[in-house]
Amino acid sequence: MTITTTNPVPIPPGLAIARQLPDLMAPAKVRRGVFGFLRNNPTVAIGGALLLCLILIGIFAPYLGTVDPTAIAPAKRTRAPSADFWFGTDLLGRDIYSRVLYGSRVSLTVGLSVAALASLAGLAIGLVSGFVRWADSIIMRFIDGLMSIPPILLAVALMALTRGSVGNVIVAITIAEIPRVARLVRGVVLSLREQPYVDGAIASGTRTPMIILRHILPNTLAPMLVQATYVCASAMIVESILSFIGAGTPPTIPSWGNIMAEGRALWQIKPYIVFFPAAFLSVTVLAVNLLGDGLRDALDPRMAKSL
Repeated sequence: MTITTTNPVPIPPGLAIARQLPDLMAPAKVRRGVFGFLRNNPTVAIGGALLLCLILIGIFAPYLGTVDPTAIAPAKRTRAPSADFWFGTDLLGRDIYSRVLYGSRVSLTVGLSVAALASLAGLAIGLVSGFVRWADSIIMRFIDGLMSIPPILLAVALMALTRGSVGNVIVAITIAEIPRVARLVRGVVLSLREQPYVDGAIASGTRTPMIILRHILPNTLAPMLVQATYVCASAMIVESILSFIGAGTPPTIPSWGNIMAEGRALWQIKPYIVFFPAAFLSVTVLAVNLLGDGLRDALDPRMAKSL
């Protein structure tokens, strides 16, 4: 009796992955993957939880606040923190607690918007500059010119040309933050451009846009995501500085920066006017930085091997 064996037909990698997708995308496995990732990266979990709490505070500020943040009550000016006014009142009798809650909306809106816009613009500029050799010198000289100006000074100069509003603040800070993302993406693309699989794609006649989309772009997303968290934290600080010096959001819109600016004259005798918005700003920036540090450690293979 003769037994004949046949070699199994190899399954293409793409087909094997396609067959596994329904199982991988099952809700239970997704939940286990997310919780496992957070358990293995506590820094991400702590930073993300803090940031989520602050985002929820901003969303539900109308329900968490005690009074209208813009309501003026001269008879109740500079009241110390109490059961009626948890964070006290300012020079115009406005409730600092309500103003701080609403101020989170401005800072988070500016920070997240700047991070998203600067990342998208910097990604596009970095991809073109890093892969297209003839355009690199032209684009980078312009980027170097922007980076020679400190981001705060550049934002102040741009705000001086427009009127104070949240939208103009976002645009001004975005322009100042784009070079940071563009330089990072360019550096990553320069290293990826010399990889064998990119040379193989070029030799096979693949068009440049397809090479960028298929081989370069996916490998730039992880470092760009980490950089976006730092841009978000930096944007919130710059926005607070602009509002503090009167070049950011108008006084009619509660912002942590202009709340601190209104209380700086009474800092020595009424420190709570400055303390509470400064504390919320510090916690928010800390949460974003923790999230960024955790993502860097989790997404960097070299960091993973060393742990």
